[in-house]
Amino acid sequence: MDILRFATAGSVDDGKSTLIGRLLFDSKAIFEDQLEAVERTSRDRGTEYTDLSLLTDGLRAEREQGITIDVAYRYFATPKRKFIIADTPGHIQYTRNMVTGASTADLAIILIDARKGVLEQSRRHAFLTTLLRVPHLVLAVNKMDLVDYSEARFEEIREEFTAFASKLNASDLTFIPISALHGDNVVSRSENMPWYEGSSLLHHLENVHIASDRNLVDVRFPVQYVIRPHSATSQELHDYRGYAGQVAGGVLKPGDEVLHLPSGLTTTITGIDTFEGPVEEAFAPMSVTLRLADDIDISRGDMICRPNNQPEAAQEIDAMICWMADGLKLQPRSKLIIKHTTRTARALVRDLHYRLDVNTLHRDESAAALGLNEIGRVSLRTTQPLFVDDYARNRLTGGFILIDEATNGTVGAGMIVDAR
Repeated sequence: MDILRFATAGSVDDGKSTLIGRLLFDSKAIFEDQLEAVERTSRDRGTEYTDLSLLTDGLRAEREQGITIDVAYRYFATPKRKFIIADTPGHIQYTRNMVTGASTADLAIILIDARKGVLEQSRRHAFLTTLLRVPHLVLAVNKMDLVDYSEARFEEIREEFTAFASKLNASDLTFIPISALHGDNVVSRSENMPWYEGSSLLHHLENVHIASDRNLVDVRFPVQYVIRPHSATSQELHDYRGYAGQVAGGVLKPGDEVLHLPSGLTTTITGIDTFEGPVEEAFAPMSVTLRLADDIDISRGDMICRPNNQPEAAQEIDAMICWMADGLKLQPRSKLIIKHTTRTARALVRDLHYRLDVNTLHRDESAAALGLNEIGRVSLRTTQPLFVDDYARNRLTGGFILIDEATNGTVGAGMIVDAR
């Protein structure tokens, strides 16, 4: 059974938390005591219905304000698929949280209030999801019950958003009219909207095809750890040498010829081990241990790939950066630590080309720095080569984080546009 990671986004009070609560409730993914606690809190607040948003808005500050601040992760499963939900905030001051939640998502659900239509925040969320290369986008037009389940209103929103999405790189866009509060078109088809001929939201989540979204062409295996069980009792285990990591792209099989970077030496895979035992092939995002035919000096941060299909060994990197630090700005000559796959190096900010207004898509080329939650194009110089691909080609080998040397805190997330 495969796993679908999806993120929800939308403006304040568009019903993200209620939608997730409805998915959890209708798919029988919550316990009786959780439901009782939510019902009790709903009664204490004087609401006439069970407020399912309380299932995800876990922080007291969120409940008091009725907003989502942090990224809340929830898990549930149906007979067809397992799901990991990232409930991301809608506020512009929490852009960094949305970037964090959507960076690993296979699909994003953007909620729009049917009464308010496409807002500036809706456009911002759509831009961010396409910037992060989330392969599938669902526009859920919520609160259809408050517009009398109007087909005309739904079509109006669909046309407006489609016109905006034509400016973005949105490859798969689906529109679903829903009412999260009443469950219309969330888990099962709604009788209140007979004019809608598509599937319910959960049916779409269960059946959307994600296997082809991963890069199965470019073999990329960043080495995370070298396994040498020196304390082993048997001679066979004592001689064991394996290279553990997560497959970031392509398909690996025993007998395949592979190349090691940075040495440039080639060898052959003799076996692929997992926690459950040996396997005949490995692909993203499996975590495996490779056994190789030759003893090569391999350590953490190195890359295993195909001889005729190598990533760029780059020290000059152009990237889109989302700045996440409060009280610290990104500006030319800043010195940071860059962590790319399993490799860590020091980096110098050579140039800030422009700051991007995520609401209007306007480029401010006069910007001198990036502040909290701002996004811009930046040139970096690293102290050692990183084995990279463009983010558009591979999200794992095309993404990185920036770390402050003084505090060791994550201050930025980057998506590689060009490398040399």
